Amino acid sequence: MLLNLDGRKIYFDLAGPQNAPAVCFTHSLAADGGMWTEQLVPLLAAGYRVLRLDMRGHGGSQPVEGDYTMDELAADVKGALDVLGIWKVHYIGLSIGGMIGQGFALAYPERLHSLTLCDTHPSSPDDSAGQWDQRKAAVRANGVKALADGNMERWFTTEFKDANPTRWKEIHSTICGTSDAGFLGCAAAIQNFDYLDRLPTIKIPTLVICGDDDPATPPDRNRLIASKIPGARYEDIAKARHLPNVERPEPFNRLMMSFLGLNR
Repeated sequence: MLLNLDGRKIYFDLAGPQNAPAVCFTHSLAADGGMWTEQLVPLLAAGYRVLRLDMRGHGGSQPVEGDYTMDELAADVKGALDVLGIWKVHYIGLSIGGMIGQGFALAYPERLHSLTLCDTHPSSPDDSAGQWDQRKAAVRANGVKALADGNMERWFTTEFKDANPTRWKEIHSTICGTSDAGFLGCAAAIQNFDYLDRLPTIKIPTLVICGDDDPATPPDRNRLIASKIPGARYEDIAKARHLPNVERPEPFNRLMMSFLGLNR
């Protein structure tokens, strides 16, 4: 479904009873709300309302030309919730979705029941600027599809690809379908944000989850986030890379459902 946000189209998927507690998902760069498919069944079975949002230029959402900021992307989430009439949510974000979640918690704490941050960073990594410049150059030259194979190697173990070829192909296709403008705008946001020193001001119940073999947003960076947010808890997922919710849904879902239940 589509909603109109400041004159542009944002794609969303909303399922579950209207008056149920809402869980809002945001996805990783070059993905879309479909990366949370493995979480839908347990959430709906437990009586939650589930909202999956596509970032600008991703999935079914309209791109915006130029560089984005993390605060602008957090404001997109707030704007979507306003249009949909959802006042308060349990927020779950992975990778850039987790970066957006930190910005959302800092700017709009009154809109949150809880915060789950997965495989993410608290600030732009000091040594990553050149790497991101190379990726952006590749996209400008050949489109996002040029990064698809490399992304999949960082996102999943070889064992996952061999055991789940259909799901692997679905996610690979989603990367290839991401708009160049959406990728470039979000990549610029990743290159230029820093929430680290402000994390201690977050008072929302927070869970931080990371795949123990994640090369993109490694466990030490996620542990750092958990150490900065008062009362936050860190958990890792064994034998998983950047998308543990897809690669290892059973342990991920156990952690997610337990944490949501504690804060329902």
